[in-house]
Amino acid sequence: MGKVFAVGVGPGSPKYVTDVVKDIVINSDVIIGYKYTLKTIEELTKNKEIHEITMQDQEEAYQKVSKSLGNRTCVVPFTGDVNFSESEVVDRLIEIFGDVQVIPGISSVQVAASKARVPLDKSRVITMHISTSIEEKKLELQKALIDGLSVVLVPRPWPKEPSKHFMQSEIAVYLKNHGFDTSSMKVHVFEFLTTEKETCFVGTVKDLEGRQFSDLSVMVFDQTRLESYINFK
Repeated sequence: MGKVFAVGVGPGSPKYVTDVVKDIVINSDVIIGYKYTLKTIEELTKNKEIHEITMQDQEEAYQKVSKSLGNRTCVVPFTGDVNFSESEVVDRLIEIFGDVQVIPGISSVQVAASKARVPLDKSRVITMHISTSIEEKKLELQKALIDGLSVVLVPRPWPKEPSKHFMQSEIAVYLKNHGFDTSSMKVHVFEFLTTEKETCFVGTVKDLEGRQFSDLSVMVFDQTRLESYINFK
């Protein structure tokens, strides 16, 4: 069996692809990835064997490559950081290929927190972007907000099954229905981070009701209080 790498390629701009990931992609033979992710690294993938996948056919592609890889090198790129919101896929790659080397990337969560000036070490980071139940994560969101923490959150798009769709509007209604004063909660919503299509919405959680945002979006609930070193002298 050849080498298999799972790598993070950043939120969308080629400028956010790290040098170590660039080197791995350039020196690879086979690349398996989603259309948006492949677009980010397209300048590095010339003359490669490329398998563009969807959620529906990714298993077929992984199985096909595992049988034909030989001593070649395969790269599976992930948008953002491969260590965040991608564990279900990485676990499957390990089941199929065995030894998979995981190389981190820059996450949209990091970029969103920086743009909102919300420190991650004083925040809770939550992803709803999973296929299993998110009920515990909803409770985690409530607890973090009650505790006064900022929250950086990746919502869950699932338009084909409305009961699993949990985007900004649904989140706003959920919090209102659970007793939160959403009219006083500050929130940022970033879409298409680091790309030419990037947008930023700033308002209250209540303002999100009925609004539609891209699948490629990140929310930041801002409850930050300035605590500089001067306050501790």
